[in-house]
Amino acid sequence: MAMAEVTVRGAGIFGLSIAWACVQRGAKVRVIDPFGAGAGSSGGLVGALAPHVPENWNPKKAFQLESLLMAQGFWQEVEQAGGTSAGYGRTGRLQPIQDDRALALAQARSNSAKDLWQDNAIWQVIPAADVGNWAPPSATGFLIHDTLSGRMFPRQACGALVAALKAQGCEVQSTGDDMGRVVHATGYHGLLSLSEHLGKPVGNGVKGQSLLLDFDARDKPQLFADSLHVIPHANGTTAIGSTSERTFDTPNDTDAQLDEVHARAIQAMPQLAQARVLERWAGVRPRAKSRAPMIGPWPNRTGHFIANGGFKIGFGMAPKVAAVMADLILEGIDTIPAGFRVEDNL
Repeated sequence: MAMAEVTVRGAGIFGLSIAWACVQRGAKVRVIDPFGAGAGSSGGLVGALAPHVPENWNPKKAFQLESLLMAQGFWQEVEQAGGTSAGYGRTGRLQPIQDDRALALAQARSNSAKDLWQDNAIWQVIPAADVGNWAPPSATGFLIHDTLSGRMFPRQACGALVAALKAQGCEVQSTGDDMGRVVHATGYHGLLSLSEHLGKPVGNGVKGQSLLLDFDARDKPQLFADSLHVIPHANGTTAIGSTSERTFDTPNDTDAQLDEVHARAIQAMPQLAQARVLERWAGVRPRAKSRAPMIGPWPNRTGHFIANGGFKIGFGMAPKVAAVMADLILEGIDTIPAGFRVEDNL
C-alpha cells in the first residue's frame, strides 16, 4: 500500500470534509475511525445551518458567512463525486418576533445585514401573514426571514462524503497507523484527551437531544422558535432540537427533557402534533473553550493538526474549515482567523 500523505483521525463532519478537500488537491489520504463515519455528534438529526446575527462583526462570524456561501458548491461536488445526496438546501429560516424591543432590534439588523452580507443574502422583517400557516405564533405579527440559513441532514451528509471519498479510492478504516501529516478530528473525546495532554481544559462536551418526525415540509424554510430548531429535511422528515446539557451521566440516552422539547415544538407548531416520532437521538457535541472551531497545528507536536470544537455550527463551518486546513496541511498556508487556534483556548 502506498504511503498516505495525510492521515485523518476521526470520521465526523470535520474529519471527512478535510479528507475530501485534501483528496481533491491530489493528496493520498486515509481516514481512521474505530466507530465508523458519523458515529458521534455528526450522526445527529437536526442540521440547522444557521448564521450568527449580522451585527458586532468578528472573525468567527465572517468565517461562518464565507462557509455558508461555499456550502452549495461544496455539497454539489460531493454529491456528483459519490452519487449520494447530502440533504443540503439553502431554504432560509423564519423566527417570530415577540415584543417591540425585539422588533426594533430585528429592523436594525436588517440594515446591518445589507452591509455585512451585502448581496449574498437577506435578513428582513416580514408580516407573519405572508407565510400562511408555516410559522410559529408571533406576538408582534412579524417574523425575521433570512435567506442565508440552510438545512442539512447530518448523517446523510457524512454518508455523501464517505461515498465521494470512496469514489476517489479513500475508504474509512477502523484501525491504522499514522502516516504522513496527521489531523486529529476526534470530537468530544478528542477535546478531553487534548486537555489532558496540554494540562489545561481547552473545551468540553455539551449533550444534545433531538427527535425526527414523519412530517413532510421539505419545501418550507426552517423555523427557530422558543429556542428550538424545526428543520424540514429533503427526505420528507422534520427534525426538532435540541437540548443543551452541560452536565450529563448518560451521553447517548434520551429522557424527559426530549419529551419537553417535543411538547414545546407542538405548542409552537400545532400541525406537528399528529406526526409519528421516527427517532429519538442524543449525543455529545464538542465545544471549544473559545466557542469557535479549534483548528490548526497541535502545539509543539510537529506534523500533527487539530480540527475540533464544531459544537452547534460544525456542519455550517465545514466547507471553510476543510479549505483552510487543506491550505495549511498541504501547502503551509496559514489563514486561520483569530480565536480559532488551540492556543486561543488555553
